[in-house]
Amino acid sequence: VRLLITNRQTILWGTRLSKADNSDERQAILKELESNDLKHLLDEYEESDGTENGGVTKRRKVVSTGDEQISAIRKPKIVNLDDLTFDQGSHLMTTTKVNLPKDSFKRTKKAYEEIHIPAPAKPLDDSELVSISTLPPWARQAFPSAETSTLNRIQSKVFPTAFNDDSNILLCAPTGAGKTNVAMLTILRTLCHFRRDDGSFDLSNFKIVYIAPLKALVQEQVREFSRRLEVFGITVEELTGDSNLTKQQISETQILVTTPEKWDVITRKNSDTSYTNLVSLLIIDEIHLLHDERGPVLESITARTLRNVEYSGRDVRLVGLSATLPNYKDVAKFLRVDESKGLFFFDASYRPCPLAQQFIGITEKNSLKKTIAMNEACYDKILEAAGKHQVIIFVHSRKDTFRTAKWLRDKLLEEDKLNLFLRSDSASIEILRQESEKVKDTGLADLLPTGFAIHHAGLSREDRSASEDLFAEGYAQILVSSATLAWGVNLPAHTVIIKGTEVYAPDKGDWTQLSPQDILQMLGRAGRPRYDESGEGIIITSQSEIQYYLAVLNQQLPIESQLMGKLADNLNAEITLGTVKSLQEGVEWLGYTYLYVRMLKSPDIYRVGPEYKDDAALEWKRADLIHSALTVLHQNNLVIYDSVRGTVQSTELGRISSHYYISYESMSFYNK
Repeated sequence: VRLLITNRQTILWGTRLSKADNSDERQAILKELESNDLKHLLDEYEESDGTENGGVTKRRKVVSTGDEQISAIRKPKIVNLDDLTFDQGSHLMTTTKVNLPKDSFKRTKKAYEEIHIPAPAKPLDDSELVSISTLPPWARQAFPSAETSTLNRIQSKVFPTAFNDDSNILLCAPTGAGKTNVAMLTILRTLCHFRRDDGSFDLSNFKIVYIAPLKALVQEQVREFSRRLEVFGITVEELTGDSNLTKQQISETQILVTTPEKWDVITRKNSDTSYTNLVSLLIIDEIHLLHDERGPVLESITARTLRNVEYSGRDVRLVGLSATLPNYKDVAKFLRVDESKGLFFFDASYRPCPLAQQFIGITEKNSLKKTIAMNEACYDKILEAAGKHQVIIFVHSRKDTFRTAKWLRDKLLEEDKLNLFLRSDSASIEILRQESEKVKDTGLADLLPTGFAIHHAGLSREDRSASEDLFAEGYAQILVSSATLAWGVNLPAHTVIIKGTEVYAPDKGDWTQLSPQDILQMLGRAGRPRYDESGEGIIITSQSEIQYYLAVLNQQLPIESQLMGKLADNLNAEITLGTVKSLQEGVEWLGYTYLYVRMLKSPDIYRVGPEYKDDAALEWKRADLIHSALTVLHQNNLVIYDSVRGTVQSTELGRISSHYYISYESMSFYNK
């Protein structure tokens, strides 16, 4: 079917030509072909139609001139980029079967099915941990002695490459495995190169960029790096849509912590090269987001950096930090990582607190019955933890925090089991009662005396703090929260339940599934490393989504490129920047992307058809894609593209589109 779709134009026009009754009718069809900008099909027809000498090959014409042969290069053809785009976005799943770990089992209940996966055994790893004293005396100050005296297992294995070498790195490790300290080691390595003999640093000659996907994570890293690097005189600043810095502030800053979109906008502009050219280290956190709808931004940033390194001769070290993923070698190839020394992969057994997983698939289809079934499943799971462990329940709207907590509390009262979730001593009950009188939110005040608490961004800061403190100190046993708790506050619990995986996406005006990033972040709160042997993560979702989340959490969801959907916009940015001035340069640029790596590895998924089978480097495929993107941009007046000579130049509309991050479709609409 995919082959038929890809070649539908060839089939349509070929059928019409074959049914033509006479030469006049055939000529009329050929003229129609030419007028519909399908000249490549016309060329193929003329080639395959044969000549007196027995015809010419379809791939390339060979013209004999004396002793030498000149190869006339195949002309690029138009392909429909929309047809090649993955409609599912981050929900794309290119694997059809998920292999469950040993000792997993399934259980069937009235309204749902459960799949249980036991916590993995900790790896038998007796390798020596690296002591902080191994670092030079000046560098030890970045690791306060009160916090740590040795690196952990993962950090110790990465240490030789991170601190003693300048190679690019890809580190794949579970949430909470200490990837921030690996980033710190690479920062200290960069500082080594700018440390003077007297121990001071040449602070004006380098920049370090740390890219994190969310503003909450950006702010967290700014606080962490500022605290630990202040001793070296290093200035760390946040650079996001909420916090613009002046050129003076940027020039006085050594570490910029930013979001992918912000750094993309900055590097799209020629005017800001004064400091972008000083970047010595680029750290990309959560690089598995290549699979997300925001993935094209990461591809664009990385491809631009790699290309600049090769063209300018400046050394920029790339460090990718990622969750565990199956096709990590593809991501390593994209980052130009030397697999022998820069690629590090650690599976789920390296999680500080191993995670047991439960996947609950609701079989009900009716919306109301489905909600009741989810609440019932949630109730069953908190009863299993009653008296043994605290539980955080994640829901996906502010209203639902109170609704869910109240439903569970009322059901416990009805079945006379609420005492299982309250401490028996009168002092604890009195503390809950007193705190409930202080809080402003009426829902929270109603719940607190019964050992339940809620948490979401709509509560006042004081109410949120009260919920956090009562839960952290063990007075509240059940905390029902929105996702803000997962991103903003480090508050772990033995058991984490994610109730439902559908969230409303305002930009799409529809319900979408939780992204792998959100799931991993929420389950990152499961298990308290100092107190628990293992944590427990429970996902309650519809039966049809079980396979996807099993793949996400068991390192079996391949990371694919989402660039095809944004190819025209990203190409326009390069044209505006001046790094792509022709079709050939566009083909070269595409060779630096993750899309190119994946097209080479999995041609079927990316519809690299049989017509490219003799094209080992996929030059023809890339030429077709770039030619198609340039044609789209030309039709929308963002570039001036000469398809005969292969040259391209930006227009004022193209520059506005690139600098203000506006898609070509929107520009076309505004320009009508």
